[in-house]
Amino acid sequence: MRKPLMAGNWKMYKNAGETAAFFDTFRPAVEKTAGRDIVLCPVFVNIPAAVAATAGSNIGIGGQNLYWVREGAFTGEVAAPMLKAAGCSWVLVGHSERRQYFGETDESVLKKTVAALEAGLNPIVCVGERLQEREAGETAAVLQSQFTGGIAGLTPQQFAGVVIAYEPVWAIGTGKTATPEIASDAHKVIRQAVAAAFGAEAASAVRILYGGSVKPDNTATLMAKEDIDGVLVGGASLDPKSFAAIVNY
Repeated sequence: MRKPLMAGNWKMYKNAGETAAFFDTFRPAVEKTAGRDIVLCPVFVNIPAAVAATAGSNIGIGGQNLYWVREGAFTGEVAAPMLKAAGCSWVLVGHSERRQYFGETDESVLKKTVAALEAGLNPIVCVGERLQEREAGETAAVLQSQFTGGIAGLTPQQFAGVVIAYEPVWAIGTGKTATPEIASDAHKVIRQAVAAAFGAEAASAVRILYGGSVKPDNTATLMAKEDIDGVLVGGASLDPKSFAAIVNY
């Protein structure tokens, strides 16, 4: 059985005080929750506040991005060992907004994933198609291409430390949610790609999350699908009661 992973991506929201206030409500609501991993990814400057607020709890903290070089003259970037030293255990890699707005490529996704693993972080590697690609029937080809360029270059040992998140770009922040059937079909495509690259055992073991307008009222139906192992939540993770309801689906 793959352990469910319930992750929240706060994107560019909340200051340090709001971060602490969130966990004042959220932590008690999930402190007895067992059998699943819980992760929240605040902005870089709020990682210390989040780590302090979750110390000794069952909640993991992650970064939203990283650079693949350990240190150097790269103004504005944050390295994997820095995230680890700050108390992170997770990191998002290749989110669609990074790809769309900041030029993230499959090549940089692979470099960042390797850097995260080398630093002892657990990378959540994001893949997903745009609306025009889905309407053109190119979903499977896009997912295969992103997997081949951004994940398949890992060694089997490296791949064992990776979580994959399927995020259809057309469903992120739009209020449109892929039906459980659409999401499950995409997850099967990804799992088949894993099997081809790393073998059936790896395909059976890897956790694949769904992200895209996840809410408390659709989490259970998504999680009922065999190939969906968790969720990566955006807007609904900003409210502690809402995200607690998702975690405790």
